[in-house]
Amino acid sequence: MIRFLRNITIIIITLVAAWGHVWAQNDTLRLAGNTGRSSLSLSDSLDDIQVSLITFYPGDEIFEVFGHSEILVTDAKNAYFFNYGVFDFNSPNFLGRYIMGETDYMCALMPPAVDGGVRQGRKMIKQDLNLTSEQARQVLDMLLTNARRENCVYRYRHFSDNCSTRPRDIIEKAIGQEIDYSKCDYIVGTTLRQIMSHYTHNYPWEQFGIDLVLGAACDTVVDARTQTFVPLFLMNALNMVEVDSGNGPEKLVKDTKVVMEGDDDGLVLPPTPWYLHPLTIAFLLLLITVLVSRKDWRKHEVSRWFDTVLFIIAGLAGCIIFFVEFISTHEAVMPNYNILWLHPLLLALAVLPWIKKAAKSLRWAHFINIALIATMAVVWISGLQVANTAFYPLIAALLLRSIINVRK
Repeated sequence: MIRFLRNITIIIITLVAAWGHVWAQNDTLRLAGNTGRSSLSLSDSLDDIQVSLITFYPGDEIFEVFGHSEILVTDAKNAYFFNYGVFDFNSPNFLGRYIMGETDYMCALMPPAVDGGVRQGRKMIKQDLNLTSEQARQVLDMLLTNARRENCVYRYRHFSDNCSTRPRDIIEKAIGQEIDYSKCDYIVGTTLRQIMSHYTHNYPWEQFGIDLVLGAACDTVVDARTQTFVPLFLMNALNMVEVDSGNGPEKLVKDTKVVMEGDDDGLVLPPTPWYLHPLTIAFLLLLITVLVSRKDWRKHEVSRWFDTVLFIIAGLAGCIIFFVEFISTHEAVMPNYNILWLHPLLLALAVLPWIKKAAKSLRWAHFINIALIATMAVVWISGLQVANTAFYPLIAALLLRSIINVRK
């Protein structure tokens, strides 16, 4: 259970970083802060500029599991990556603002020598875009404007404004039209949670935390355009897009090159052993709860020490969910119906057993807890919000202890 709480806390800090490529080197940040047109040595000739979308397949760090996108601008002599996944650990009150959802990322310009996405074993794809000279210049101008000191910071949103959606929007502005992604190869009828589950299948604890703090908004079906928040979705979609620049429909991607070889599944960690899986830990807790409750039922008593430990852990988890849902400004965390079975009031169930005059209040508190759990079950059955499979043994343990207390 210590790992259970640790991962809930970690997910709040790392949730947004999972969709970006993390940078903290001072040299990189100086590049981001001082970028301007004069700092580039690209050719002045409009015909020499090539714009490419760079896609990195998933890596083995939690913030790399969804992949990463950048825009590459080259001429005959130079190549520069524009990276929208940069943030500064040294900024004032960074951790506090990050937890609150004030996730300020930056657009940074960097030469290939310092681009951290290039890593042995992590597949990297370059798609050269079929843009006119004027469109390529527009892309470059927008990138340079975004990378200036006064413009480089933006409020990162993991589904709607990230390292993948920013390049997508810039490309669309340059070609003068919003791309119809419904004609591309996308997953019909899928939800945000299902997409995330696909990329975190080897990271069950991280998925457990995501399922705890992200709400019902993640269980609504999303269209093709929304799915491009994932870099690989954007890469595959652009391969099928056609644009008309005056000479009839043409493919937006004129050439695709594998810059670095790697596994199509990405550079990910091996599956978590079954005995370390959250579902296993949850069933183990339920087993212990059943054994303790069986003894209590036979002796018509309540193991106060066990309830105190159990409900303190659940109550603290509820405090985290309450904070993320009602206080922070993170995306897609509200409404989160997990607040019905994990909430701060569970801390009262840990304290009241030790107060002699609180027996009646404790019994009513457990009645309320049973009613809330029953409501949560209705939510799951109705499909308003999807539950992680490890939730069921945990909620069964809480329900069983409330039943034991009501009977007493």
